[in-house]
Amino acid sequence: MNLKDYLSITPEIEEAIREGKPVVALESTILSHGMPYPENVDFAHKVEEVIRAEGAIPATTAIIGGKLKVGLTAEELEIMCKAENVGKISRRDVAVYLATGRTGATTVATTMLIASLAGVRFFATGGIGGVHRGGEVTMDISADLQEFANTPVAVITAGCKQILDIGRTLEYLETYGVPVLGFKTDKFPAFYCKDSGFGVDYKLNSEEEAARICKTKWDLGLKGGVVIGNPIPDEYALNFDEMEAVINEALKMADERHIRGKAITPYLLATIKDLTHGVSFASNVQLALNNARVAARISKAYCELA
Repeated sequence: MNLKDYLSITPEIEEAIREGKPVVALESTILSHGMPYPENVDFAHKVEEVIRAEGAIPATTAIIGGKLKVGLTAEELEIMCKAENVGKISRRDVAVYLATGRTGATTVATTMLIASLAGVRFFATGGIGGVHRGGEVTMDISADLQEFANTPVAVITAGCKQILDIGRTLEYLETYGVPVLGFKTDKFPAFYCKDSGFGVDYKLNSEEEAARICKTKWDLGLKGGVVIGNPIPDEYALNFDEMEAVINEALKMADERHIRGKAITPYLLATIKDLTHGVSFASNVQLALNNARVAARISKAYCELA
């Protein structure tokens, strides 16, 4: 097998990887299934600008035309944002989409996979997937968690999406030996909220410390990635109890409409946006930009260690 037959990396990103410059991977599901058009177009360009401003290079991922894309043109970003016949792609879907030439938006799991194949070590997202509420009965558990256990990419995230069972998600990660670190916090964040009520394994005091821990893990050949919880900025943080009430209402609506599987997260995020009159969407944007900023700084610190 020739990986180059499937992997399409832009010349800028390919050169950066070869020369050991900082690169930050970005997912495309947040564009195609997490934000409305055309607000998602503005976000797509803004998040790349934030990464460049910190001295790193953005690498938005997707599956287009039978290729695993690492870095998208403005036209390709537009395709992902318009989301016409764009699927939501996890690891199980990759081979099908490549073989059939379908267009797919990458989730956390797929972005980690593609980043690893390309040689990118750091990835900024909004919130990771995990064990869904009631998952001990339904077994609805995101493939993101197995990706963390197996793929050597550090993910900078505002924690779990609050729609999940955060405690069980953290237990799952512990079982598979995935370090859960807090960036300048000892609390694990909950997406819109700074504190989920659960702690992290270790508090990071700086970008340099984060980089050293990642390098040490991978130097030792330890399998898997690292979760770096980065709390939403204070001015955009929402009240946990108030959001819990909104989420419970959204979950009830989803249950009444029999919405399950990969459709549940996009539905809940859209419903929560409506129930909060857009406040949650504004927080979602800001936490994602903040994660991109921190990811770029950690990636830069990592490259300086090499």
